[in-house]
Amino acid sequence: IFNSSVKVVVLFPSARHPFLWYWWFEISIANALKKYTIDLFFSLDGYACLSTTVPQYLVVHDLAFIHYPLHVPFFVRKYYQWFVPKQLAKAQHIFAVSESTKQDIINQYKIPEHKISIAYNGVREEFKPLDEHEKKSIRDEFSSGKNYFLFVGAIHPRKNIANLIRAFDLFKKSTSSDLLLLIVGRKAWLSQETVSAHHDSKYKNDILFYPYFDTQNLARITAAAFYAINPSFFEGFGVPILEALYCDVPVMVSNRSSLPEVAGSSAIIFNPDKMDEISAAMIQALNDSQRAERIEQGRLHRQRFDWGHTSKSIYIQLIKLSKS
Repeated sequence: IFNSSVKVVVLFPSARHPFLWYWWFEISIANALKKYTIDLFFSLDGYACLSTTVPQYLVVHDLAFIHYPLHVPFFVRKYYQWFVPKQLAKAQHIFAVSESTKQDIINQYKIPEHKISIAYNGVREEFKPLDEHEKKSIRDEFSSGKNYFLFVGAIHPRKNIANLIRAFDLFKKSTSSDLLLLIVGRKAWLSQETVSAHHDSKYKNDILFYPYFDTQNLARITAAAFYAINPSFFEGFGVPILEALYCDVPVMVSNRSSLPEVAGSSAIIFNPDKMDEISAAMIQALNDSQRAERIEQGRLHRQRFDWGHTSKSIYIQLIKLSKS
């Protein structure tokens, strides 16, 4: 509770399954909106309540379940397929976290463009540049003093970690560099290909997995990275790439969905389907004569992504909509 104007209402049940999502949104939320005479329901997770006439505004992060349906558990997939189009149609207005997500909503569901605004993500204040002494201390702690490429994200097929590992093998073979690859994220689902790629890697000892970091340590390990990399096939936004930019760490990303939008013109871009392109991006980073320029361009680009700007733009839009 961050302000005296905030009133917290905890609703039953704890919704951790699609059947309980239905209960929570269509019964619990509907009853609460009526009980507390709510004027507006603002859903940060993109879900709406179909059983109310209260105006609703949604933040939509991505439509990954459409593009990679088999990467989503069966009942979750069925819930999304049935309810998401109805909820988007029900909403008075939608805030998409990227232009890529906005266009996806328009293309997939024919939602009118005027009904969708952009509300970019920002980053936590812990993500900031560190001096060389601090970076060395972090590398001593987490990577045996060596520089490293950094991937942050859950490990499942859409994140393309298996190809990243294979590309790292090509990079090591081509360069004999002592750079490491650090992969930070929990094993989500369907992670066997990643496990197999790591098992088969000739350079597995140079690939370090960390399942979890609190915010402070994640910010530290991000700021000490040589380059941040995201080879994902699909992202609604890609927060770890923005976190890297806020730490003055240059980035390389796949050419898919929102990643080039978030990474900006200074990023090294590659085709995530081609291991040789990912490897070539790593080699380019190793020999990058434009590193300082990329960092400076990243400082300018990251100014577009700020929680203050985002909250202000949402507030202004809500005021406009409430008057219309």
